Amino acid sequence: MCSICGERVLSSYAACDADGLLRCPACRRIQHYYERAVAFGSYEGTLRELIHLLKYSGVRPAARVLGRLLAQSVATIEPEFTQESVLVIPVPLYKGKRRQRGFNQVELIARAALRFRRNGKLELAPDCLRRVRDTRSQIGLTSHQRRENLRGAFVVNRSPEVTGREVLLVDDVYTTGTTASECSRVLRRAGASRVWVATVARTLKLASKYQELQQQEVSEFQGLNVSKICRDCLPTLEPRDFETLKL
Repeated sequence: MCSICGERVLSSYAACDADGLLRCPACRRIQHYYERAVAFGSYEGTLRELIHLLKYSGVRPAARVLGRLLAQSVATIEPEFTQESVLVIPVPLYKGKRRQRGFNQVELIARAALRFRRNGKLELAPDCLRRVRDTRSQIGLTSHQRRENLRGAFVVNRSPEVTGREVLLVDDVYTTGTTASECSRVLRRAGASRVWVATVARTLKLASKYQELQQQEVSEFQGLNVSKICRDCLPTLEPRDFETLKL
């Protein structure tokens, strides 16, 4: 896996650079605004279904389960934090979409994750970053079009809170990294000293089902059998997580 973005690296490129980090071809070409991006697992199977339960079916108890997984993802980069307190900023929804959905699923997951990381080092700041305009779907856009689509979509509400601080940007899924990069860019311009990215899942471009997953319709995930998902759930979950998701 790439040490920077977490993408799979083909064996022909699997050689560490002089600094000891393994970089994918994209990360060798592009200087990211974040230090590292980590995810718990691949955006497929049970993990994908759990995210859709929360995001599209409104099954809020799924946030607790996903929060536990995000907490494990965060634990892998916590040793790199150098400040006593790190701001945790969820990627925001546009106000119209949040009003329609009734909640920001990323904020719910972040709050749940912090309950599993009670070490006083992480400080949730859900209103620091704001999405000021809606954007069209990123599916089918080139990398340049994706960047232009998100340009100017995010602003920092309270720059003094960010200035000189280390920031952990949180999202549910890391797809192409365009959203993470744009949010990180805005945070760095507002004065953040360093930015990390942690997500529950990551789309791996080399996975055989990648194109198939992007074309799936959201309607497929309405009315999922939660008890079946619990039985097939990830091995790292605890019994009380199964009870959380039972209908």
